[in-house]
Amino acid sequence: MVEDRDSAAFRTLSDVVLTLAAEREVEPVLQRLVHAARELGGARYAALGVPDGDGGFARFITSGMSDELIAAMGPLPRTHGMLGAMLESRDPYRSPDIHAHERFRGWWPSAHPDMRSFLGVPIVARGGIIGALYLTEKEGAAGFSDADERLIVLLAAHAAIAIENARLYERSRELSIVEERNRLARELHDSVTQQLFGVVLAAESAGELIARGDAAGEQLERLQALARGAMEELRSVVFELRPASLEAEGLAHVLRKHVEVLRRVTGREIELRIASPPVLGAAAAGQVFRIAQEALQNALRHADADRIEVRLSDGGGRLALSVTDDGRGFDAAAPGLRGRRLGLTSMEERAAELGGRLAIDSRPGAGTTVRLEVPA
Repeated sequence: MVEDRDSAAFRTLSDVVLTLAAEREVEPVLQRLVHAARELGGARYAALGVPDGDGGFARFITSGMSDELIAAMGPLPRTHGMLGAMLESRDPYRSPDIHAHERFRGWWPSAHPDMRSFLGVPIVARGGIIGALYLTEKEGAAGFSDADERLIVLLAAHAAIAIENARLYERSRELSIVEERNRLARELHDSVTQQLFGVVLAAESAGELIARGDAAGEQLERLQALARGAMEELRSVVFELRPASLEAEGLAHVLRKHVEVLRRVTGREIELRIASPPVLGAAAAGQVFRIAQEALQNALRHADADRIEVRLSDGGGRLALSVTDDGRGFDAAAPGLRGRRLGLTSMEERAAELGGRLAIDSRPGAGTTVRLEVPA
């Protein structure tokens, strides 16, 4: 009987490894890993943490917890206590009662379920520890067994390879994106810029003819033709700049990558929480992404915010997006505000086109929250 259970577990592990080998994106790899760890270890809860190097987690993905429970627990955990211990040693740790460990801190968020039995396994790559698997609450037993530990250690070894391969693939794609942007920049310079230069010259010539009282009709026709040409060129380039990955990868994945880039570039603390948002069509997803971009840009450039929180979730059958910052804020009801801040008008227009609702809550010195709801 034990032999049969072991064989079944190793078959499951083999299936997981084969699936991971075919996956090229980091996020799906992590999701598959944490679900596989919970199944293989027979745990009620499992999590996978990837540290950000600044005392927090760049990613902390759970299995066995509902979206409502995750939201109720609040901000992402930090890399301290038992979570941090698994990132400091290459050795796994197993205990029938996590409360007995010297690194355990007895404080839990009010909504956090109590946990006793524990198995933690670091994920070790060539460059060191890149993450850890955490399993708690062994089902049907008082604690995790030697066999459970062997399976999760083996899974962690494959996880390191899968995560590194997915990261290399994503970096390769990022380089391709940079090359494509450079190409588009050249296109803008070689085509649109030249067309607009011609528009300027034609406008100046028409102005001189009008000033002298000469017939400027021919020159104005030329100006119109040049302007139309420039507009067509610009439209074609803008079409290429549209995030094509939205169709292939979905809004949640593209938004996560955008936030990660902003974290690296700005050094600001940006927390992203995604909880099963409904799927939108490519056009609607593009509009929501632009609204998120604008709200993030406002928080980073104008609000002088130290911390920003982005949430994307299911708001009762509607897609819900919120961007909250702790910056200087402003009087959202001030007259003439929309005239001075075109970004706010742009967000409102996009929301209206989607048939959604946009609300901006802000007060001087109290930060800003942008909330969007869109029919699924």
